[in-house]
Amino acid sequence: MIWNEAVEAMPRAELEALQSRRLAQLVARLYERVPFYRQALDARGIRPASIRGLTDLHRLPCTRKSDLHEHYPFGLLAVPRAELARIHASSGTGGKPTIIGYTRGDLDIWAEVCARCLVAAGVRPGQVFQNAYGYGLFTGGLGLHAGAERLGLTVVPASVGNTARQITLMQDLGTEVLACTPSYALTIADAIEARGIDRHSLRLETLLLGAEPWTQSMRAAIESRLAANASNIYGLSEVIGPGVSIECVDARHGSHIFEDHFLIEVLDLHSEEPVPDGHIGELVFTTLTKEALPLLRFRTGDLSAVTREPCRCGRTMSRMMRIVGRTDDMLIVRGVNVYPSQIESVLLEFEELSPHYQLTVSRPAHQDEFEVTVEIAHEGSTEPVAIVTETTMAEITAGELARRVEGRLREMLGVQARVNCCTPGQLPRSDGGKLARVSDTRGLTGRESADQSGKAVKA
Repeated sequence: MIWNEAVEAMPRAELEALQSRRLAQLVARLYERVPFYRQALDARGIRPASIRGLTDLHRLPCTRKSDLHEHYPFGLLAVPRAELARIHASSGTGGKPTIIGYTRGDLDIWAEVCARCLVAAGVRPGQVFQNAYGYGLFTGGLGLHAGAERLGLTVVPASVGNTARQITLMQDLGTEVLACTPSYALTIADAIEARGIDRHSLRLETLLLGAEPWTQSMRAAIESRLAANASNIYGLSEVIGPGVSIECVDARHGSHIFEDHFLIEVLDLHSEEPVPDGHIGELVFTTLTKEALPLLRFRTGDLSAVTREPCRCGRTMSRMMRIVGRTDDMLIVRGVNVYPSQIESVLLEFEELSPHYQLTVSRPAHQDEFEVTVEIAHEGSTEPVAIVTETTMAEITAGELARRVEGRLREMLGVQARVNCCTPGQLPRSDGGKLARVSDTRGLTGRESADQSGKAVKA
Protein backbone atom coordinates (compact mmCIF):
# COMPACT_ATOMS: atom_id res chain seq x y z
CA MET A 1 0.00 0.00 0.00
CA ILE A 2 1.22 3.51 -0.87
CA TRP A 3 -0.27 6.60 0.77
CA ASN A 4 0.26 9.04 -2.13
CA GLU A 5 0.94 6.88 -5.17
CA ALA A 6 0.80 9.77 -7.65
CA VAL A 7 3.93 11.23 -6.04
CA GLU A 8 5.66 8.30 -4.35
CA ALA A 9 5.57 6.20 -7.53
CA MET A 10 6.20 9.09 -9.95
CA PRO A 11 8.54 8.25 -12.84
CA ARG A 12 12.08 9.47 -12.11
CA ALA A 13 12.13 11.86 -15.06
CA GLU A 14 8.97 13.59 -13.83
CA LEU A 15 10.27 13.66 -10.26
CA GLU A 16 13.54 15.29 -11.30
CA ALA A 17 11.67 17.87 -13.38
CA LEU A 18 9.57 18.70 -10.30
CA GLN A 19 12.71 18.97 -8.17
CA SER A 20 14.34 21.28 -10.70
CA ARG A 21 11.37 23.65 -10.68
CA ARG A 22 11.19 23.69 -6.92
CA LEU A 23 14.93 24.21 -6.53
CA ALA A 24 14.88 27.28 -8.80
CA GLN A 25 11.91 28.69 -6.89
CA LEU A 26 13.63 28.02 -3.57
CA VAL A 27 16.83 29.83 -4.54
CA ALA A 28 14.86 32.87 -5.71
CA ARG A 29 12.90 32.99 -2.45
CA LEU A 30 15.98 32.59 -0.26
CA TYR A 31 17.81 35.32 -2.17
CA GLU A 32 14.90 37.68 -1.69
CA ARG A 33 14.05 36.92 1.95
CA VAL A 34 17.11 35.64 3.85
CA PRO A 35 20.17 37.94 4.02
CA PHE A 36 22.45 35.03 4.97
CA TYR A 37 21.70 33.24 1.69
CA ARG A 38 21.78 36.44 -0.36
CA GLN A 39 25.31 37.13 0.89
CA ALA A 40 26.39 33.51 0.31
CA LEU A 41 25.04 33.52 -3.25
CA ASP A 42 26.53 36.93 -4.00
CA ALA A 43 29.91 35.70 -2.77
CA ARG A 44 29.74 32.98 -5.43
CA GLY A 45 28.52 35.33 -8.12
CA ILE A 46 25.21 33.48 -8.38
CA ARG A 47 21.96 35.15 -9.37
CA PRO A 48 18.71 33.23 -8.88
CA ALA A 49 17.81 33.54 -12.56
CA SER A 50 20.88 31.48 -13.46
CA ILE A 51 19.63 28.44 -11.50
CA ARG A 52 17.75 26.26 -13.95
CA GLY A 53 17.58 22.98 -12.09
CA LEU A 54 19.43 20.04 -10.60
CA THR A 55 22.45 20.48 -12.85
CA ASP A 56 23.18 23.74 -11.01
CA LEU A 57 22.95 22.24 -7.53
CA HIS A 58 26.72 21.87 -7.11
CA ARG A 59 27.16 25.63 -7.58
CA LEU A 60 25.08 26.49 -4.53
CA PRO A 61 26.51 27.10 -1.03
CA CYS A 62 26.07 24.60 1.78
CA THR A 63 24.42 25.28 5.13
CA ARG A 64 25.81 23.90 8.39
CA LYS A 65 24.30 23.59 11.83
CA SER A 66 26.74 26.24 13.00
CA ASP A 67 24.99 28.69 10.66
CA LEU A 68 21.73 28.16 12.54
CA HIS A 69 23.53 28.67 15.84
CA GLU A 70 25.14 31.88 14.64
CA HIS A 71 21.78 33.29 13.51
CA TYR A 72 19.87 32.22 16.63
CA PRO A 73 16.96 32.44 17.05
CA PHE A 74 15.19 33.76 13.94
CA GLY A 75 17.96 35.00 11.64
CA LEU A 76 17.39 32.38 8.92
CA LEU A 77 13.60 32.62 8.76
CA ALA A 78 12.15 33.17 5.30
CA VAL A 79 8.80 34.41 6.69
CA PRO A 80 7.90 37.04 9.29
CA ARG A 81 8.03 35.62 12.81
CA ALA A 82 4.29 36.32 13.19
CA GLU A 83 3.57 33.72 10.48
CA LEU A 84 5.04 30.89 12.55
CA ALA A 85 2.41 28.42 13.71
CA ARG A 86 4.79 26.43 15.89
CA ILE A 87 8.37 26.34 17.14
CA HIS A 88 10.42 23.23 17.86
CA ALA A 89 14.07 22.98 18.83
CA SER A 90 16.96 20.59 18.76
CA SER A 91 19.98 20.48 21.03
CA GLY A 92 22.61 23.14 20.43
CA THR A 93 25.94 24.34 21.76
CA GLY A 94 26.59 26.71 24.64
CA GLY A 95 23.15 26.06 26.11
CA LYS A 96 21.33 27.54 23.10
CA PRO A 97 19.05 25.21 21.13
CA THR A 98 18.59 25.24 17.37
CA ILE A 99 15.22 26.91 16.79
CA ILE A 100 13.04 25.38 14.07
CA GLY A 101 10.00 27.36 12.91
CA TYR A 102 6.97 25.97 11.06
CA THR A 103 4.18 27.69 9.17
CA ARG A 104 0.77 26.05 8.86
CA GLY A 105 1.86 24.92 5.41
CA ASP A 106 4.97 23.30 6.88
CA LEU A 107 2.89 21.45 9.47
CA ASP A 108 0.62 20.18 6.70
CA ILE A 109 3.60 18.82 4.75
CA TRP A 110 5.01 17.28 7.93
CA ALA A 111 1.77 15.42 8.61
CA GLU A 112 1.73 14.25 4.99
CA VAL A 113 5.23 12.75 5.00
CA CYS A 114 4.67 11.12 8.40
CA ALA A 115 1.46 9.53 7.09
CA ARG A 116 3.49 8.21 4.15
CA CYS A 117 5.97 6.73 6.62
CA LEU A 118 3.33 4.92 8.61
CA VAL A 119 1.76 3.39 5.52
CA ALA A 120 5.15 2.34 4.14
CA ALA A 121 5.84 0.52 7.42
CA GLY A 122 2.62 -1.47 7.02
CA VAL A 123 0.36 0.55 9.32
CA ARG A 124 -3.37 0.52 8.48
CA PRO A 125 -6.13 3.06 9.24
CA GLY A 126 -8.01 2.28 12.44
CA GLN A 127 -5.09 0.73 14.30
CA VAL A 128 -4.05 1.80 17.81
CA PHE A 129 -0.86 3.85 17.65
CA GLN A 130 1.15 4.40 20.84
CA ASN A 131 3.62 7.23 20.45
CA ALA A 132 6.49 6.91 22.93
CA TYR A 133 8.59 9.66 21.40
CA GLY A 134 8.96 12.85 23.42
CA TYR A 135 6.39 15.61 23.05
CA GLY A 136 7.31 19.26 23.45
CA LEU A 137 10.24 20.98 21.76
CA PHE A 138 11.57 17.65 20.47
CA THR A 139 10.08 16.98 17.01
CA GLY A 140 9.48 13.24 17.41
CA GLY A 141 6.20 13.22 19.30
CA LEU A 142 4.06 15.85 17.59
CA GLY A 143 5.34 15.08 14.08
CA LEU A 144 4.29 11.43 14.10
CA HIS A 145 1.15 12.31 16.09
CA ALA A 146 -0.13 14.50 13.25
CA GLY A 147 0.76 11.91 10.62
CA ALA A 148 -1.06 9.19 12.57
CA GLU A 149 -4.18 11.32 12.88
CA ARG A 150 -4.08 12.07 9.16
CA LEU A 151 -3.91 8.36 8.40
CA GLY A 152 -6.87 7.67 10.67
CA LEU A 153 -5.21 5.92 13.58
CA THR A 154 -6.30 5.91 17.20
CA VAL A 155 -3.44 7.86 18.77
CA VAL A 156 -2.18 7.23 22.30
CA PRO A 157 0.19 10.16 23.11
CA ALA A 158 2.15 8.28 25.76
CA SER A 159 5.38 10.28 25.32
CA VAL A 160 8.68 8.99 26.73
CA GLY A 161 9.37 7.29 30.03
CA ASN A 162 7.22 5.60 32.69
CA THR A 163 7.82 2.17 31.23
CA ALA A 164 5.35 0.43 33.53
CA ARG A 165 2.58 2.69 32.25
CA GLN A 166 3.66 2.12 28.66
CA ILE A 167 3.20 -1.62 29.11
CA THR A 168 -0.16 -1.19 30.84
CA LEU A 169 -1.39 0.94 27.94
CA MET A 170 -0.18 -1.64 25.45
CA GLN A 171 -2.08 -4.37 27.29
CA ASP A 172 -5.29 -2.49 28.07
CA LEU A 173 -5.68 -0.53 24.82
CA GLY A 174 -4.47 -3.24 22.45
CA THR A 175 -1.62 -1.19 21.00
CA GLU A 176 -0.79 -2.41 17.48
CA VAL A 177 1.81 0.21 16.49
CA LEU A 178 4.57 1.54 18.77
CA ALA A 179 6.93 4.41 17.94
CA CYS A 180 10.05 5.02 20.04
CA THR A 181 13.84 4.86 19.97
CA PRO A 182 15.51 1.44 19.50
CA SER A 183 17.08 1.77 22.94
CA TYR A 184 13.69 2.37 24.53
CA ALA A 185 12.17 -0.56 22.64
CA LEU A 186 14.75 -2.75 24.36
CA THR A 187 13.99 -1.10 27.71
CA ILE A 188 10.31 -1.98 27.21
CA ALA A 189 11.28 -5.54 26.24
CA ASP A 190 13.36 -5.84 29.41
CA ALA A 191 10.40 -4.72 31.51
CA ILE A 192 7.94 -7.04 29.75
CA GLU A 193 10.21 -10.01 30.41
CA ALA A 194 10.85 -8.97 34.01
CA ARG A 195 7.08 -8.90 34.63
CA GLY A 196 6.66 -12.36 33.10
CA ILE A 197 4.36 -11.12 30.32
CA ASP A 198 4.05 -13.36 27.27
CA ARG A 199 5.01 -11.10 24.37
CA HIS A 200 2.56 -12.96 22.11
CA SER A 201 -0.29 -11.85 24.40
CA LEU A 202 0.21 -8.29 23.15
CA ARG A 203 -1.40 -7.11 19.91
CA LEU A 204 1.76 -5.32 18.83
CA GLU A 205 2.45 -5.67 15.08
CA THR A 206 4.61 -2.74 13.97
CA LEU A 207 7.47 -0.74 15.50
CA LEU A 208 8.65 2.61 14.11
CA LEU A 209 12.14 3.07 15.51
CA GLY A 210 14.51 5.97 14.96
CA ALA A 211 16.32 8.98 16.48
CA GLU A 212 19.52 6.95 17.00
CA PRO A 213 21.63 4.51 14.96
CA TRP A 214 20.87 0.80 15.19
CA THR A 215 21.95 -2.32 13.35
CA GLN A 216 20.33 -5.33 11.70
CA SER A 217 21.45 -7.42 14.66
CA MET A 218 19.68 -5.05 17.00
CA ARG A 219 16.57 -5.20 14.80
CA ALA A 220 16.55 -8.98 15.04
CA ALA A 221 16.82 -8.82 18.83
CA ILE A 222 13.99 -6.26 19.12
CA GLU A 223 11.67 -8.11 16.74
CA SER A 224 12.24 -11.40 18.52
CA ARG A 225 11.68 -9.99 21.99
CA LEU A 226 8.59 -7.91 21.09
CA ALA A 227 7.15 -10.21 18.38
CA ALA A 228 6.64 -7.30 15.96
CA ASN A 229 8.12 -5.97 12.71
CA ALA A 230 10.50 -3.02 13.17
CA SER A 231 11.02 -0.37 10.49
CA ASN A 232 13.65 2.36 10.58
CA ILE A 233 12.34 5.92 10.37
CA TYR A 234 14.73 8.80 9.74
CA GLY A 235 14.48 12.53 10.17
CA LEU A 236 16.23 15.65 11.39
CA SER A 237 14.71 18.57 13.24
CA GLU A 238 16.48 21.02 10.92
CA VAL A 239 15.02 19.38 7.80
CA ILE A 240 11.51 18.82 9.19
CA GLY A 241 11.65 16.18 11.95
CA PRO A 242 10.68 12.51 11.56
CA GLY A 243 9.31 11.78 8.11
CA VAL A 244 12.28 12.43 5.85
CA SER A 245 12.56 8.73 4.99
CA ILE A 246 11.26 5.29 6.00
CA GLU A 247 11.89 1.63 5.27
CA CYS A 248 9.04 0.01 3.33
CA VAL A 249 7.68 -3.19 4.83
CA ASP A 250 7.89 -4.87 1.40
CA ALA A 251 11.69 -4.78 1.11
CA ARG A 252 13.20 -3.19 4.23
CA HIS A 253 16.35 -2.52 2.25
CA GLY A 254 17.05 1.16 2.64
CA SER A 255 14.70 3.99 3.61
CA HIS A 256 12.70 5.76 0.89
CA ILE A 257 13.41 9.51 0.86
CA PHE A 258 10.43 11.70 0.02
CA GLU A 259 12.29 13.51 -2.71
CA ASP A 260 9.44 15.75 -3.77
CA HIS A 261 10.14 17.63 -0.52
CA PHE A 262 13.74 16.71 0.40
CA LEU A 263 16.45 16.82 -2.26
CA ILE A 264 19.27 14.43 -1.36
CA GLU A 265 23.00 14.51 -2.11
CA VAL A 266 25.83 12.33 -0.80
CA LEU A 267 29.17 14.15 -0.63
CA ASP A 268 32.72 12.88 -0.18
CA LEU A 269 34.07 14.08 3.15
CA HIS A 270 37.37 15.30 1.71
CA SER A 271 36.59 16.60 -1.79
CA GLU A 272 32.97 17.58 -0.99
CA GLU A 273 32.07 16.26 -4.44
CA PRO A 274 29.12 13.89 -5.03
CA VAL A 275 29.91 10.20 -4.64
CA PRO A 276 28.42 7.48 -6.89
CA ASP A 277 25.27 5.67 -5.78
CA GLY A 278 26.09 2.97 -3.27
CA HIS A 279 29.16 4.77 -1.88
CA ILE A 280 29.25 6.16 1.65
CA GLY A 281 29.45 9.90 2.17
CA GLU A 282 27.79 12.70 4.12
CA LEU A 283 24.05 13.11 3.57
CA VAL A 284 23.12 16.62 2.44
CA PHE A 285 19.48 17.76 2.17
CA THR A 286 17.81 20.71 0.50
CA THR A 287 14.29 21.42 1.75
CA LEU A 288 12.39 22.10 -1.46
CA THR A 289 9.01 23.04 0.00
CA LYS A 290 9.50 24.37 3.54
CA GLU A 291 8.22 27.88 4.06
CA ALA A 292 9.48 29.08 7.45
CA LEU A 293 13.02 27.71 7.57
CA PRO A 294 14.07 26.37 4.17
CA LEU A 295 17.66 25.13 4.06
CA LEU A 296 19.98 24.94 1.08
CA ARG A 297 22.29 21.92 0.97
CA PHE A 298 22.19 21.27 4.71
CA ARG A 299 25.19 19.20 5.87
CA THR A 300 23.63 16.63 8.21
CA GLY A 301 26.83 15.01 9.50
CA ASP A 302 25.21 11.59 8.91
CA LEU A 303 27.22 9.05 6.92
CA SER A 304 25.31 6.76 4.58
CA ALA A 305 24.89 5.69 0.95
CA VAL A 306 21.96 6.18 -1.45
CA THR A 307 20.60 3.96 -4.19
CA ARG A 308 18.14 4.83 -6.94
CA GLU A 309 17.53 1.23 -7.98
CA PRO A 310 13.83 0.28 -8.30
CA CYS A 311 12.16 -1.16 -5.19
CA ARG A 312 9.62 -3.95 -5.34
CA CYS A 313 7.17 -1.85 -3.30
CA GLY A 314 6.60 0.37 -6.37
CA ARG A 315 8.03 3.56 -4.88
CA THR A 316 10.45 5.28 -7.24
CA MET A 317 12.14 7.55 -4.73
CA SER A 318 15.76 7.10 -3.68
CA ARG A 319 16.60 4.91 -0.70
CA MET A 320 19.22 5.71 1.90
CA MET A 321 21.03 2.90 3.63
CA ARG A 322 21.35 2.77 7.40
CA ILE A 323 23.46 5.46 9.03
CA VAL A 324 26.92 3.98 9.62
CA GLY A 325 28.23 6.90 11.65
CA ARG A 326 28.59 10.64 11.73
CA THR A 327 31.23 13.08 10.71
CA ASP A 328 31.33 14.12 14.34
CA ASP A 329 31.13 10.72 16.07
CA MET A 330 33.15 8.58 13.72
CA LEU A 331 36.09 7.70 15.94
CA ILE A 332 39.65 7.77 14.64
CA VAL A 333 41.51 5.54 17.10
CA ARG A 334 45.24 5.18 16.48
CA GLY A 335 44.71 5.92 12.80
CA VAL A 336 41.79 3.48 12.40
CA ASN A 337 38.22 4.55 11.53
CA VAL A 338 35.80 3.09 14.10
CA TYR A 339 32.00 3.36 13.89
CA PRO A 340 29.69 2.66 16.85
CA SER A 341 27.63 0.32 14.62
CA GLN A 342 30.67 -1.94 14.25
CA ILE A 343 31.01 -2.18 18.02
CA GLU A 344 27.31 -2.94 18.42
CA SER A 345 27.40 -5.76 15.86
CA VAL A 346 30.18 -7.47 17.84
CA LEU A 347 28.43 -7.06 21.20
CA LEU A 348 25.25 -8.62 19.81
CA GLU A 349 27.21 -11.77 18.93
CA PHE A 350 27.38 -12.49 22.68
CA GLU A 351 24.06 -13.53 24.19
CA GLU A 352 25.46 -12.83 27.66
CA LEU A 353 25.51 -9.10 26.76
CA SER A 354 22.77 -6.56 26.16
CA PRO A 355 22.86 -3.96 23.34
CA HIS A 356 23.30 -1.20 25.96
CA TYR A 357 26.86 0.09 25.68
CA GLN A 358 29.01 3.22 25.78
CA LEU A 359 32.27 3.98 23.98
CA THR A 360 34.93 6.15 25.59
CA VAL A 361 38.06 7.41 23.84
CA SER A 362 40.68 9.34 25.78
CA ARG A 363 44.30 10.37 25.41
CA PRO A 364 45.87 10.50 28.90
CA ALA A 365 49.36 10.66 27.36
CA HIS A 366 50.33 10.37 23.69
CA GLN A 367 48.42 7.15 22.93
CA ASP A 368 44.67 6.83 22.38
CA GLU A 369 42.87 4.73 24.99
CA PHE A 370 39.68 3.01 23.77
CA GLU A 371 37.16 1.60 26.22
CA VAL A 372 33.82 -0.17 25.75
CA THR A 373 31.47 -0.48 28.71
CA VAL A 374 28.53 -2.85 28.16
CA GLU A 375 25.72 -4.08 30.38
CA ILE A 376 25.28 -7.82 30.81
CA ALA A 377 21.93 -9.22 29.72
CA HIS A 378 20.80 -10.63 33.05
CA GLU A 379 20.40 -9.31 36.57
CA GLY A 380 23.13 -10.03 39.08
CA SER A 381 26.65 -9.11 40.04
CA THR A 382 29.20 -9.12 37.25
CA GLU A 383 32.27 -10.18 39.23
CA PRO A 384 33.19 -12.77 40.38
CA VAL A 385 29.74 -14.38 40.13
CA ALA A 386 29.36 -16.46 36.98
CA ILE A 387 27.05 -15.41 34.15
CA VAL A 388 24.78 -18.22 32.94
CA THR A 389 22.75 -18.10 29.73
CA GLU A 390 19.58 -20.13 29.26
CA THR A 391 20.73 -21.30 25.82
CA THR A 392 24.19 -22.63 26.64
CA MET A 393 23.91 -23.05 30.44
CA ALA A 394 27.66 -22.34 30.37
CA GLU A 395 29.25 -20.41 33.19
CA ILE A 396 31.59 -17.57 32.39
CA THR A 397 32.91 -14.77 34.57
CA ALA A 398 32.52 -11.19 33.50
CA GLY A 399 36.29 -10.89 33.23
CA GLU A 400 36.57 -13.83 30.85
CA LEU A 401 33.62 -12.55 28.83
CA ALA A 402 35.28 -9.15 28.53
CA ARG A 403 38.48 -10.77 27.26
CA ARG A 404 36.55 -12.69 24.61
CA VAL A 405 34.84 -9.52 23.43
CA GLU A 406 38.18 -7.71 23.35
CA GLY A 407 39.57 -10.42 21.07
CA ARG A 408 36.58 -10.24 18.73
CA LEU A 409 36.80 -6.44 18.53
CA ARG A 410 40.50 -6.68 17.75
CA GLU A 411 39.71 -9.10 14.89
CA MET A 412 37.06 -6.80 13.39
CA LEU A 413 38.60 -3.37 13.98
CA GLY A 414 42.33 -3.97 14.01
CA VAL A 415 42.62 -1.88 17.16
CA GLN A 416 42.76 -2.85 20.83
CA ALA A 417 39.82 -1.91 23.06
CA ARG A 418 39.41 -2.45 26.79
CA VAL A 419 36.01 -3.96 27.61
CA ASN A 420 34.19 -3.59 30.93
CA CYS A 421 31.00 -5.48 31.81
CA CYS A 422 28.54 -3.81 34.18
CA THR A 423 25.17 -4.64 35.69
CA PRO A 424 21.89 -4.00 33.81
CA GLY A 425 20.74 -0.38 34.08
CA GLN A 426 24.10 0.92 35.28
CA LEU A 427 24.83 3.07 32.22
CA PRO A 428 23.08 6.48 32.41
CA ARG A 429 19.96 6.95 30.27
CA SER A 430 17.65 9.81 29.41
CA ASP A 431 13.98 9.65 30.42
CA GLY A 432 13.28 8.03 27.05
CA GLY A 433 15.79 5.24 27.64
CA LYS A 434 18.32 6.72 25.22
CA LEU A 435 22.03 6.24 25.87
CA ALA A 436 24.81 8.66 25.03
CA ARG A 437 26.79 6.18 22.95
CA VAL A 438 30.09 8.00 22.49
CA SER A 439 32.33 9.97 24.82
CA ASP A 440 35.48 11.35 23.19
CA THR A 441 37.59 13.37 25.63
CA ARG A 442 40.62 13.89 23.36
CA GLY A 443 39.50 17.37 22.32
CA LEU A 444 39.19 16.60 18.60
CA THR A 445 36.53 18.59 16.75
CA GLY A 446 33.91 17.08 14.44
CA ARG A 447 35.81 18.04 11.30
CA GLU A 448 39.12 16.64 12.52
CA SER A 449 40.63 13.20 12.21
CA ALA A 450 43.92 11.74 13.36
CA ASP A 451 46.89 10.65 11.31
CA GLN A 452 48.97 7.59 12.16
CA SER A 453 50.97 9.52 14.75
CA GLY A 454 47.78 10.62 16.52
CA LYS A 455 48.17 14.28 15.51
CA ALA A 456 44.89 16.07 14.81
CA VAL A 457 44.56 17.15 11.18
CA LYS A 458 41.76 18.82 9.26
CA ALA A 459 39.72 16.36 7.20
